Amino acid sequence: MTLLTELSEIARAWWGLWLMILFVGIVAWAMWPSRRRGEAMRDAAMIPFREDDDPANIETR
Repeated sequence: MTLLTELSEIARAWWGLWLMILFVGIVAWAMWPSRRRGEAMRDAAMIPFREDDDPANIETR
């Protein structure tokens, strides 16, 4: 077998595990306690619930 064929078989066998580890890492990073205390995170979480008179923030005359 060639090197490329062997690497292809290894990648096919382990891609599910790799994606699961990546997903858990992203969730852990987002939910880490020191990141959740930030005001910026709370402000960003409330964006969908804002009631703006002018959604584009454009002043009308």
